[in-house]
Amino acid sequence: MANRNDAKSREVQSWTAVAPGWRKHDGRITQMLDRVSVRLLDMAGIKEGSAVLDVACGTGEPAIPAARRVGTTGRVFATDAVAGMADFARKKAAAANLGNIDFQVMDAEQLDLPSATFDAATMRFALMFMPAPVACLQRVHRALKPGARLALATWAGPDRNPWASLPLTVLRRYMEVPTPAPGQTGLFAFAEPTHLQQTMAAAGFQEIVIEALDVLWSGPESGRAFFGELIDISGPLASLFAKLSDADKRAYADEVAAEAERRSVRTPGVALPGVAWIAAGRS
Repeated sequence: MANRNDAKSREVQSWTAVAPGWRKHDGRITQMLDRVSVRLLDMAGIKEGSAVLDVACGTGEPAIPAARRVGTTGRVFATDAVAGMADFARKKAAAANLGNIDFQVMDAEQLDLPSATFDAATMRFALMFMPAPVACLQRVHRALKPGARLALATWAGPDRNPWASLPLTVLRRYMEVPTPAPGQTGLFAFAEPTHLQQTMAAAGFQEIVIEALDVLWSGPESGRAFFGELIDISGPLASLFAKLSDADKRAYADEVAAEAERRSVRTPGVALPGVAWIAAGRS
């Protein structure tokens, strides 16, 4: 239990540190990952009038598009463990005049919500950072009405996500980057779809389907901009980067920028491929 609590504390601290970066780049990232959010809403069966639970909502995705879809007869309850994320999402929703959405700071593994309350649930790119993912999904399962659907997104493996694996590969030239042990949190903790399926099933979900969705990490106008964005928003990478000397930081940034531009699938700017798993199951 102590190790699990330590891991949770590290994750919350890591993502709290990069919350300003998520606010800074929110517009571009929201647009870039919009197709992921839309697919989650579709696979969760969210429609007008639905009551939706969005877990680990970050800056409001897909909670805000869910609120637009459910309309005035529906509602969205969104949670995140990082106050800076939830606060920003709340401001975005208010600016969009969405009065059918509520944001609360909550630990996803300790969700204390009434049973059989929601018609659907979503979770985008968060399960892999949960030290106790089954416990998290069990809480979600309990909050769903019988037969309701959960849809979530995780990243496929590093070989299918060079936008993320490239910086880590280069970083190994400057420091030892430990390979996460089985069961540890991390970006690729659910790279194997069988592991994702088994975790959802262990939490009580049935009729589980998993599909691959191509995600192009595109938009930064240069390799340097690409590097700066990742450091701004990636809590784990930023934590490792902070341990480098000033000279190594400059050299590392230069190498990542050059490699990103070299491997970009289109010019000008940087665009690197990625693949997400979109999984859905019924309660």
